[in-house]
Amino acid sequence: MEKLLLLMVVFAVCHAETKDMSGKVFVFPKEAITDYVKLLTEKSKFDAVTTCLRFQTDLDRNYSIFSLATQSRSNDYLIFKTNKDGIMMHVRNPNTVFQSMPLTPNVWHSLCSTWRSDDGTAQLWLDNQTSIIRYIAKGPIDGKPSTILGQEQDSYGGGFDVTQSFVGVITAVHMWDRIIASEEIKYYMMHRYFSPGNVYNWGSLDYEIVGDVRVAREHDVKWM
Repeated sequence: MEKLLLLMVVFAVCHAETKDMSGKVFVFPKEAITDYVKLLTEKSKFDAVTTCLRFQTDLDRNYSIFSLATQSRSNDYLIFKTNKDGIMMHVRNPNTVFQSMPLTPNVWHSLCSTWRSDDGTAQLWLDNQTSIIRYIAKGPIDGKPSTILGQEQDSYGGGFDVTQSFVGVITAVHMWDRIIASEEIKYYMMHRYFSPGNVYNWGSLDYEIVGDVRVAREHDVKWM
């Protein structure tokens, strides 16, 4: 039985490899707890974070946008769409909700987030809208990260809930271990040149696909 389970895991997981994902997207075609993408990095301590990504979904319920867990905290850095017109952001487990930032279904959204450990503050950029600065938590994110697209982690690398799974398309994922300049974020939003992420870089991405997630060409997906 143990050998059978091991074989199932081997077949379900695509071996990690570094790929240039420029012009490509991850497609999450269905609600499930078995389908996700795991992003890989050697970095294990963060005194500041910037993340950026683009996505499209037809969901009008809540769902996970970006989930980073460590062995000590399942929500060390989580971006989550709530049922209302808000985006919830967790850091080191505590959270805040950025209000009046609606994620319209069936529309492509560009989303960036920042957080700094020295004063615990965070900020969001959604398309052409900038949030206020909100306090979440002080102190570094410390520990080997489990970073997952498509699911929200309630435990390190697992604890998924199908009602929080992502269905749609994700692309252009970048993460930095610092707060990048607001001009760089604007360039990202405008699809202009910017310095790629030094934690996760869409142009040189280490990842594993688990379950039914596929890679597609960007121009094969309706771009709005």
